[in-house]
Amino acid sequence: MNTNRLFTYLISFLIFNFISSLSAQNNQLRAYTLEDGLSQSQVYDIIQDEIGYLWLGTQGGGLCRFNGDEFKIWNENDGLQSNYIHSLAFVNDSLFIGTKNGLSIKTKNRFTNLEGPRINKICLIEDKIYLATNIGIYEYRKSLGLIKINLNTKINTSIINDIVFDGRLFWIATNKGLWKLNDIKQNAGIIERHSAYDFTAAIFHNNKVFAAAFNQGILVLNTNAKTYGNHWIQKPVRVTNISVHNDGELWFSTDNDGITIIDSEKYREKKKINRKNGLAVSHTRKSILDRQSNIWIATSGGGFYKYFQNNFVHYDKNTGLKGNRVYAVHNAKNGIWASNSEVGLVQIDSLGIHNIPQEEQLSEVKIKTITSDISGNIWAGTEGKGILFKKISQVDSVFTDTIQNIEADKDPIITTDTIVKTVIKNHIIDTDKGLPSNWIRAIEVIDNTIWVASYSAGISRFTYDSEKKRILSLKKFSGKNGINDLHIRDMKQDSTGKIWYATQNGHLGYIKKNKVTHLGNVLKQATAISSILFHKNTIYIGTAGRGIWWSDLDGDIAFKKLKGRKKPYSDNIYQIIFDDKDNLWAGSERGVDRIELNQSNDIVDIFHFGRNDGFLGIETCLNAVTKDEQGNLWFGAIYGLTKYQPTGTTKATIKPSLYFEEVEVAYRSVDSIRLSVWANSNHILKLTPNQTELSFSYKTIDLDHPNDVEYRWRLNNSEWSPWSSDHRQNLAGLAYGSHAFTAQSRNYRWEESEPIAFQFFIDSPIYEKGWFQLAVLAMIILFIGGYALSYVRRVKQKNKEERNRLEMKNHLLSLEQKALRLQMNPHFIFNALNGIKAMGTSNPNRMNNTINTFATLLRETLYNSRKDYITLDQEIQTLKHYVEIEQLMASKPFTYDIVVDSDLDPEEILIPPMLIQPFVENAVRHGILKGSRDGELKVQFHTTEEFLHCTVLDNGQGIFQSQKAKTKTDHQSMALTVTRERLESISGKDSLNIREIMQNGNSVAGTEIAFKIPLQTDY
Repeated sequence: MNTNRLFTYLISFLIFNFISSLSAQNNQLRAYTLEDGLSQSQVYDIIQDEIGYLWLGTQGGGLCRFNGDEFKIWNENDGLQSNYIHSLAFVNDSLFIGTKNGLSIKTKNRFTNLEGPRINKICLIEDKIYLATNIGIYEYRKSLGLIKINLNTKINTSIINDIVFDGRLFWIATNKGLWKLNDIKQNAGIIERHSAYDFTAAIFHNNKVFAAAFNQGILVLNTNAKTYGNHWIQKPVRVTNISVHNDGELWFSTDNDGITIIDSEKYREKKKINRKNGLAVSHTRKSILDRQSNIWIATSGGGFYKYFQNNFVHYDKNTGLKGNRVYAVHNAKNGIWASNSEVGLVQIDSLGIHNIPQEEQLSEVKIKTITSDISGNIWAGTEGKGILFKKISQVDSVFTDTIQNIEADKDPIITTDTIVKTVIKNHIIDTDKGLPSNWIRAIEVIDNTIWVASYSAGISRFTYDSEKKRILSLKKFSGKNGINDLHIRDMKQDSTGKIWYATQNGHLGYIKKNKVTHLGNVLKQATAISSILFHKNTIYIGTAGRGIWWSDLDGDIAFKKLKGRKKPYSDNIYQIIFDDKDNLWAGSERGVDRIELNQSNDIVDIFHFGRNDGFLGIETCLNAVTKDEQGNLWFGAIYGLTKYQPTGTTKATIKPSLYFEEVEVAYRSVDSIRLSVWANSNHILKLTPNQTELSFSYKTIDLDHPNDVEYRWRLNNSEWSPWSSDHRQNLAGLAYGSHAFTAQSRNYRWEESEPIAFQFFIDSPIYEKGWFQLAVLAMIILFIGGYALSYVRRVKQKNKEERNRLEMKNHLLSLEQKALRLQMNPHFIFNALNGIKAMGTSNPNRMNNTINTFATLLRETLYNSRKDYITLDQEIQTLKHYVEIEQLMASKPFTYDIVVDSDLDPEEILIPPMLIQPFVENAVRHGILKGSRDGELKVQFHTTEEFLHCTVLDNGQGIFQSQKAKTKTDHQSMALTVTRERLESISGKDSLNIREIMQNGNSVAGTEIAFKIPLQTDY
């Protein structure tokens, strides 16, 4: 083979491998610049706080805080001393900021500024804060501020770049040499200046001090040997910072060649990170390792970078593609083919990226689908220009070289080489050649048969004669054949030979043996089906907004949605493919998800890959996905082409940590406490009764997946709130007493943090305190008791007076009643005396009996009138004497009868005296004596459980007829009225009943008086 051609071939091979290597390395760097929200591209320092935020000090842009997604900025308008920051350090809960004008201390949102020289480094050594400045070393003390430490005159006037403590000695890196001191204090003894070079950085690692001299290299001093030695590492030079990462790797940041990584034991260069492999600038300032094993690189002029290991290789316009948008990608025999924006195809193989010349006819045309046949020919479907068919063939090229013979008498030497050459011949298949539509959505090549799905003209099947450049055996499947929805989005063949299609309106169907089976809207939802995938006799479909669905191909087609404990990061599914480990990959507008499924097609776990995980393409393109022979997955996206290389190791996630950022009481921040110390401690925040409104802000920083952290909270022992992205809770109207606010977070892998709790106590107002309430209650009781006692006394006095008054009234009434009872009918007495007088001449014996009876009646009446109650037997005896007197004096005879019907003895029953006599007198005087019949008087007594009943009957003229003849002043009427009132006071209203006894319904036969009184006995 010709030597020149071989040399050219090798050079091409190396170039393409270099480009491939370049793209592979580039994927490890993620830049954050002004476009991402960074305030200034010159980042001079970068640190991470205990919560996880990255803090960046810039030159002119002030202070920045980064959470993995967004920046928050503080500058001079917010109280910062200067926007030019050279160094940062955290001390407890305060951020110390070294600026060109001195020191700023940020505590929460408040800045404290101390003027001084430019601060190049802030060093916390043995609980002391030392400041390396442009004019010596300063110490910060809270009570005194900045204090200049007077050392050697040369140190006091030097630019101090770094301070290192090895456990015994201090090493001071200055522009006038490396100094070794036994202490940093006023007039400290200086041991020696080790070297007089310009030292810009130093670090103590593994019993060695590494000090960077600006133009001389790295000085290595062994601190645990008898002599320190004087070993130099010649490169790198112009070092700005030294860090240790990855188990002993020394990372040297330089101002002219990026970062150089050196083995700290063998001093062997391992790698460089510079402009050749992804940095935009060569001036680097610092590198740090975060908690998630990412390395962050601060640069001067290029912002800062995230450096991380991943399984992705990214290709874009900067690494060989003709454009960033990759609409289609396909794995063929001769490598990966991809459509690149509107500028044609590219081929990627072991030699790198090959730009395929674009057909002039297809200029500015999108190629939306690519496939190949068994011969390796490429079939590409375009938008509006039909199908691009690339027929690829191999031909032998013969090259002849003539070499002149050095001997004149001999013929020249002729050599012949044969090189296999690839020849590509392009064919355009469009409507002019019989294709139903130039708008191609999908192509499937089966043996020599080509199936083409168009945007709106259905599906076509044909063969193509490349020699005659014409379509043969064309068969069309459209609405006439049963495809009810012609807006096809994807088309695939299953293992049985069926050609399946999915449509914009969510329809699904297949073609087998020239017969269309249209299944219709299989999801019963208004959503487009974007992708079809077959795997192990199962069909999977990706939808636009409804996630991924699946169905067994055996039996009836019945789709179920992929479900599990976790959900894909987006339901807008653009791509689906299985890898060699049976993991389902889904591409969306947010990157790609690796979905682990079990045998039942339940989601076991989901791993998301976005821009921070190395998937730099971000939004994937419809069905632009393929898998090569090595099992690598290729994803087409709007920002390039990304290859995923499966490996046995993946970046391990760490358990998230949750921190309180702020506690506000009545909308004012509590600045007097360190929240990191108070969380999960016995500290209790004491609040006043009117401080019942609290706000809690808490945060978990995940720099890889900042938007995928979720939180939940609870107050006291209540139920947890649902998981959400909210990391601030406002609590109002809290009850008095002890409370505990608890919060918890989880990352994108659903790993949960340890809960953090904050205890507080809201004091109750004085009126709700127990002792106050008891005192008030006692006072109330005393007051009520005093008032009650006074009231009782007044009532007793009033009752006493009332009782005396009533007693007097009762006494008067009693006397009145007694007087009334003593008022024997004067007329009766007068008549009785006149009758007795008349008897004296006519019937002396009768007179004597009458006088005796009258005397007995008067005696009994006088005796009974002194008592409130007498026995019924006494009342009956008095009544008998009275009636006998009336019989002796009556003008006509009459009879009487007194009857007692009771289980009680009359001597046991008590009644008021003189209660019945008025009724008997009325019956005799106004009834019997004035009647025409022989008189009959009957007095009846009977008892019930509660009353004594009395009935007085006579057969006289009737009480109502008698009353007509009476005068209003008649004594008997008054006696009857008084007796009625007595009865009503004793037995109640209507206790007396008087009626005339009627005979034959129209004549009066007498009078009946009946009444009752409460039954009383003397036992």
